[in-house]
Parts: sequence; structure tokens; C-alpha cells
Amino acid sequence: MINIEIINYIKNKIKNIKKRENNNLKIYKGSISEKDEISPTYINLQNPKYLEIDNLFYSGLMIVNYYREQSDIILKSLIETNINMNISIYYEKQDSYKMIKDLTYHIGNVGVELKESNQNRQDIDIAAFTYNDAKYIRREIQVNNEDLYFLYIYINIYAESIKDLEFYLNKVEGIAQSKGLQTRRANFRQEEIYLSCLPLMENNELIKKVTRRNILTSGLLATYPFISSTIFDSEGIFIGTNIYNNSLVFIDRYNTEKYKNANICIFGTSGAGKSFYTKLLILRYKLLGIKQYIIDPEREYNNLCKELKGTEIKIGPTSNTYINILEIRKESIEEGENGYLATKIGKLIGFFNLIFGEMNEEEKALIEEKLIETYREKNITFDDESLYNINENKIIKKEFKKSKDMPLLKDLYNILGKDERTKKFKIKLIPFVEGSMKFFNEYTNIELENELIIADVYDLGEENLKYGMYLFTEIFWDKIKENRGEKKAIYLDEIWRLIGVTSNKNVASFIYKIFKTIRKYGGSSVAITQDISDIFSLEEGIYGKSILNNSSIKTFFALEEENIKILEEFTNLSEKEKVEIKSLKRGECLMFVGDNHILTKIEASEIEKKIIEGDKSFEKNTNSNK
Repeated sequence: MINIEIINYIKNKIKNIKKRENNNLKIYKGSISEKDEISPTYINLQNPKYLEIDNLFYSGLMIVNYYREQSDIILKSLIETNINMNISIYYEKQDSYKMIKDLTYHIGNVGVELKESNQNRQDIDIAAFTYNDAKYIRREIQVNNEDLYFLYIYINIYAESIKDLEFYLNKVEGIAQSKGLQTRRANFRQEEIYLSCLPLMENNELIKKVTRRNILTSGLLATYPFISSTIFDSEGIFIGTNIYNNSLVFIDRYNTEKYKNANICIFGTSGAGKSFYTKLLILRYKLLGIKQYIIDPEREYNNLCKELKGTEIKIGPTSNTYINILEIRKESIEEGENGYLATKIGKLIGFFNLIFGEMNEEEKALIEEKLIETYREKNITFDDESLYNINENKIIKKEFKKSKDMPLLKDLYNILGKDERTKKFKIKLIPFVEGSMKFFNEYTNIELENELIIADVYDLGEENLKYGMYLFTEIFWDKIKENRGEKKAIYLDEIWRLIGVTSNKNVASFIYKIFKTIRKYGGSSVAITQDISDIFSLEEGIYGKSILNNSSIKTFFALEEENIKILEEFTNLSEKEKVEIKSLKRGECLMFVGDNHILTKIEASEIEKKIIEGDKSFEKNTNSNK
């Protein structure tokens, strides 16, 4: 016989289990708040010297006294360390009416005591100090409209081990003492310090009594905490870390709202890290699809070009790529503008200044006359329509003249020989037409449509580099102006060759024009050099200074003292920054980004290093197997 009571008991049991399961489900879904999510797993309060929270050890310091007068930002040295710490500063504004009343009462009492006191009492000096301080505070409140505040400063330091924690505590105490800050360890009050350093606005009463000090409004400046420069542009690329506080440095040089332009100057001695930094910029901006054009006089970028599938153009005695210096390109002026030939002649005068030496106005006029005649023989005049061909079917569709329709240096060479006044210029053109540099006398046979183009002019040799650099600068400048809506950049390595004493005013003016106007075309120009003295050597440095002033971002790697002195004349380097530049390690730099001056350590991933430097480990193994 089945016991009905047992059956009912089992049914109720099953029902209760199901009910409990449903309740558990509701509890799981509804009772865990955001506070629970961020709360630590465990907190150990057993030791009076520190707290242990989730495998980290915390210990607090209280600032209990200060110098009576401060002439510097007292927390600067602490904030600029790389020690893990949280600093909380509390200000409590006091009632001015009540404070004046209390101060007046105190001044009266102490004044009477000072008059009646025995002059041999040891505390007479202390009483005099408080009397004078009270009078000073009252005067500042009444006359200068200052307010009185109570000041509280707490420091909470944390580390992964007790040993490290003790080391950091000693270091912070030493730094604080050097700034006139008297500290006291918060033994038996670690929990109160920890809570006061959380963003909860909780200034615990137990520690307020120990740390309270009064301060006037003007004195608050000394406690200003936001003194460590940080740069974090939301759309920027990662550059490295701030050496002082390890904050990440992200710079968006194309941010027109924040920076006047996107230009960069990169200066540093050989081996300081400027080439690596430049390649890192190229690599990271390539990933963003930004068009970049690099002039490479030292053959440093060919491996990067290969890895990033860029176009490398070599020009020299052994190369089979050519560029016609006299070619007029369609993109050399913007759509809607006029003056193809006039624009081209202006650029050519600069180029021939490099070949013929500094020409006077009469010589320039002669060269311009011969250039006009040279282009006229190819049916090209100052009428822009002469640059277009009409197709054979006579359809109204114009086609810009190709490279084969343009004159060559040889055509100018022959015209120069017909006039006694210009025969001396013909002689100087012999190497470019019939001699060792006759590769300049060829039709253009390259395309410039890649997002990354590197102009290798290394084979030109030391004396002739400036010709190739100017040639490619002109070509890349045309590409920069092609589309204002696109972001692009031109990198001028060893720029001193174009604006230094070995160059001339026309060429330097052209380079300066690029730096001054490239912003309008959505572009960025980058000047790179290790020879600072040379970029300021032409015309008393006016071109070097102009390029420096037209660069919103200036990056200084380690420099020799002589170069630092030269740089000091053209920038607002402080004494401290001059010392810092001299002592920078490889890969470290001082950056001027807008109004911010920060010391930065350039950071790169292993993959980036491999792309930039090549697989060194593979090369090492290969060499060892030989």
C-alpha cells in the first residue's frame, strides 16, 4: 500500500527544488551590481603597515608639514616619477567672515601675551611667528580678497611585493623631503588612506586632524598637480611613452584643430635613433593608407620599401629608370589654375642655379629666354592649351602631352650653344648631356601611382646628390598638390643639402614654400638631418629657422653640445632641456608638440623592428653558417 503522505512529501520536495532553482536564477541575474563587478576578490587588513588587495600591497603616506614659503610646484618631482602611486589632494574653503573674526581674537590675545611675557621665555619666538602669520593672513583676506583653505595631501603607493613597496616608500619619502614636505607613514590607518585616495571624495576624519594645514588662494598654485605633459590624440598613431610618467604618447599630426600644420623636424646625431623613428612613422602611416614620398640619399629605406610593397625609384649611372627634368606634368598646377610653363620655368631656374652656381638677374633672364625658346620648338608656350593634344579623330577630347612630347636637356644644350652669351652655360651642361650624368637627358619612364614611393639618389655620389634631391622634391611636390582631400607626406632626409650653404637661395626658397603651404593641400613635410649647423648656414640661417618655425612637431634626439648651442639660438630651449638633449639615450627624444615639451622613448613591436631593421637573427644565422 502506497503511503499518500510520502508521495505528497516527494512532490513538495520537487516543487521546492524547482522554486529554489528559479530563485537562484533570479538572484544570479539581478543581485550582482557594477559595484560587485569591480570589487576586489579579497582584502587583507591584518598588517598595520600595509594592505593586501588582490596580490598587490598598498601603503600610505600623509603630508603633515610644508615649508612656510614655496617657490615651486611641490608635487612635480613626485608626479614625474614612474612609481605606482595615487595622490589625493583635498581643499576645504573656510568662511572668510568667521576666519577674520577668529584671527582678530587670536592676534589680540597673542599681542597682549607678547607685551606682558617674560623676554627670557623660550617660546617667545614661536608666539611671535604665529602673531605675524595671523596678521599676514588677515591682511590678505581683507585687502587682497584671498580665501583661506584647509589643505590635505595623501599618497598611496602600491607594488607587487613588500620589498618593492618598502623601496618605493623610501624613495618617495626622500623626494618629498627634498621639496620641503614632511611625511608620516599611515601605520594603523592604511584603510583610511586607501579610501581617501579612491575617487570617492571621502576625506576620513581620523586622518584629517593629522594632515590639515591652512593655505591661501595664491598658495594653492604650489599644489597644482597637472604639470606632466601628456599627449593623447584620439585619432593619432602611437609614438612611444613619456619617460617621466610612462604615459602613452599618441599624436595625430593631421589634426588641424589642434596643430597649425602637420610638419615635423627630426634632428639627431648619427646613431641616436632618428632614422628608426622616421621609418616607424612611415610604417604606421602606411597602414592608414596615407600617401608618402621619401627622398633617400643614404639608401636607408629600400628594405622598408620592399616589405611595404612600395615603389623604389633609383636614379644614377647604373639605373634604368629616368626622369626628364624639363617635363611638365599635368598635376604641377591645380585644376582651374593657369600657368604651366611659367610655373615650370620658376622651378627650373632653381635647378640650374645648382648647376651653374648663383646666377645674377641678367643671367637668370638669359636662361629663361632660352628655356622659352626650347619649349617653343616643341610647340609649348605660355598658353596652357599648348600642353594638350587633340586626338586623331578630331573629337573634342583633350589629352595632356606625354613625356615624349617634351624637350630634353639636350634641346636646351643646343640652343645655349647658338648664343655667345650662353655658351659658358652649355659647357657646364656637358656632364648632364654627354658625360657621367647623361641619365638626366632621358625621357621619363616611371609611374608614380603607389602610396609609398622612395627616391634612391645614393648612386649620384656626394657632389651630385643635390641635383637628384631637388628633382624628386619637385616631382613629389606636384603629387602633393594633386588632391587636397587626401592626406600625404614628403620626407626630406639630409635636408641640409637643399637649404644649406651648398645650395642656393632659389632652391631653399622652394623648400621653404613647401613647408609653408603644404598644409593647404592636406600634406605634411618632414625635415630630417644630423648636420644642424649646415641647415642654418645659408643666408644667416633664415631658411633653416623658417622651416623650424613652420613645423608644429619638433623632435630632438641626442645632440652634441655644439649643435645644442646652435639650436638654442633658434628655439626656446630651457637650461634643463639642453642638459636632457645631451644625455638622451638611443631611441629617446625631446618632443615639442604644439605647446607641450615632453621627453619620449620611442617604442616599437618586434614585428615592426623586423620590418624596419630586417631579420637580424636570420642574417646572423646565415653568416655563422658560411
